[in-house]
Amino acid sequence: MSVESKKTREACCSKLKLFLASLAFVYFAKAFGGAYMKSSITQIERRFDIPSSLIGVIDGSFEMGNLLVIAFVSYFGAKLHRPRLIGIGCLIMSFGSFLIALPHFFQGPYIYETSLSHSKDVNSTETILPCLSNHTMTDADGTPDLKAKSACEKAAGSSMWIYVFLGNMLRGIGETPIMPLGVSYLDDFSREENTPFYLACIHTVGILGPMFGFMLGSFLAKIYVDIGFVDLDSITINHKDSRWVGAWWLGFIVTGTVILLSSIPFWFLPKSLPKQGQEQSQAKSTELAIVQEQENFLPEENQDHEEKEKPVTFQELAKDFIPSLKRLFSNSIFSLMILTYLVAVNGFIGMITFKPKFLEQIYGQSASKAIFLIGILNLPAVALGIITGGFVLKRFKLGIVGAARVSITASLGSFCMLAIQFFIHCENADVAGLTVSYQGAPQVSYNQQTLLSQCNTGCSCSMKHWDPVCAYNGMTYASPCLAGCQTSTGTGRETVFHNCTCIGQMMSPGMNMSAVLGQCPRKSDCDRTFKFYMALSVVGSFISACGGTPGYIVLLRSIQQDLKSLALGMQTLIVRTLGGIPPPIYFGALIDRTCLKWGTKQCGGRGACRLYDADAFRMTFMGLITGFYFLANMLWGGLYFKIVKRQKKLALRNQAKENGQEGNAAVNGHANISIAKNTEDTDRESTI
Repeated sequence: MSVESKKTREACCSKLKLFLASLAFVYFAKAFGGAYMKSSITQIERRFDIPSSLIGVIDGSFEMGNLLVIAFVSYFGAKLHRPRLIGIGCLIMSFGSFLIALPHFFQGPYIYETSLSHSKDVNSTETILPCLSNHTMTDADGTPDLKAKSACEKAAGSSMWIYVFLGNMLRGIGETPIMPLGVSYLDDFSREENTPFYLACIHTVGILGPMFGFMLGSFLAKIYVDIGFVDLDSITINHKDSRWVGAWWLGFIVTGTVILLSSIPFWFLPKSLPKQGQEQSQAKSTELAIVQEQENFLPEENQDHEEKEKPVTFQELAKDFIPSLKRLFSNSIFSLMILTYLVAVNGFIGMITFKPKFLEQIYGQSASKAIFLIGILNLPAVALGIITGGFVLKRFKLGIVGAARVSITASLGSFCMLAIQFFIHCENADVAGLTVSYQGAPQVSYNQQTLLSQCNTGCSCSMKHWDPVCAYNGMTYASPCLAGCQTSTGTGRETVFHNCTCIGQMMSPGMNMSAVLGQCPRKSDCDRTFKFYMALSVVGSFISACGGTPGYIVLLRSIQQDLKSLALGMQTLIVRTLGGIPPPIYFGALIDRTCLKWGTKQCGGRGACRLYDADAFRMTFMGLITGFYFLANMLWGGLYFKIVKRQKKLALRNQAKENGQEGNAAVNGHANISIAKNTEDTDRESTI
């Protein structure tokens, strides 16, 4: 018997550890795919020539997929085979990732706007005359023929972003069962004191996913989108250019494969396990827990088991759904915590979606470097913060009040870091006619007419095209034509433009009036400012993450046992619906309002934004995030007082019960003494 119980204990522990390892890996895989999607936002936006508001809709489609099934998966999934449902979800996520990559194989090669596009032969030494060659470009500014435009859009695959939208939605559907079913399964069969540590381990392994996702995104952002299909020597832009598109599609094939592999272990795990720590006990409750995994047991136990585990119909399950929801939301702590999460997630999702673009536009970093820095600096800080939060809970054995204190302290600390970041920034890049005048005076203009000046009026330049050149005076011009350049030498990326009349307006006679392809780098003091910003950002990420695991524990410990899966599911449903879908859309729409120079699509019309007003972008972006975190802190304060008040009530109730039991024991004791005395008297009488 002891040998059998030992084998049972070892089997249970091995299965629980297998589930823990499998759940940690699937957390890594889903985070890997999700982070790569975030890191590819800029590349997808440029590839399909769409505004930030539309890329926000595409990004929000993940939460739309969650919305479709989360309530049913959380409630009904808890009564079904949870590990297998997680495995099915992984398969759907994998398919969604492959679907996102599909448009690359249907579209033609990426064509970016450039004044050198007419020169196909890169070995040609023919001198280009930018100012004179653009006399006919004003004709292209008009509205093209509708039939021609339709044919062009079909050939260019301008609507292929729909595949990305649908694939990301499938990713959201597939990810649905992982969190509510995985966490509830683990919490059901592990020791209560081990749950915080296990959750911290899972989230720590999971945070490696975003690290690898952002690093993969950074690496692929430097590789040209059509690598292997075009001659890279013919490309006149580099990865620092706002028109550059990296090999975004390749990453979705990699992430889809990893997610597919993560699904395998869940097909070999049981529906339920014995409670950890109760395997050696001979109590009836333990026997009932073990008997759930046995096929042969006593008839009377079999009858009770059938009543409990008998498959129920959909109607029977649905009948209890509404009452369960009412019970759940009558819990004021749960409802207030959902609201707090909702506000905080609005700020977080908006921040993580557009942070690479923020670093690119405010601090002049390339998209690949911005993604790399987030992955190599911010995410390790988040991982360390999560494990620190879990360690603090386990080390000091904090209850719900202690966990709430840790969470609110972390929330306040991260808000302070954000408030400081709001005031740190670099100046606008010097772009003639947009952020400065052609004479060098500071100005911000959203009117494209300011791109024209006396120095380029004779060139008949297009104001829609964006092909920036950097002059030796440190100023960027929107195109060689708008710089008034008369001649050029060299080919491809090595092209140099000479005799630029607009450059002469800012320079003394006899100075270099040449320009090279690409935007000018930012001033040297911007690098120091950027390092200070990143240091604050990393510290803020660590402090914020310290409250992650305690926040989860507050949520888990404030709800009833039978409502745990439903509560986690509803939290995911509400937070992702209202905190995941809208933020990328309205953040993107507000960011679009700060655009100074829009790109032009291959078939005409407005494309992706090439240049933003840095100050307006910063105030919009950081202002929204800081505002959300301020409101979240206010809500955390109210939540903390409610938790303390409830715990005091529970303590008083328990004390009253103990006092009542002591009183009953005393009464029973007096009664027993009286009975004993009466018995003694009776015995004496009978003896006499």
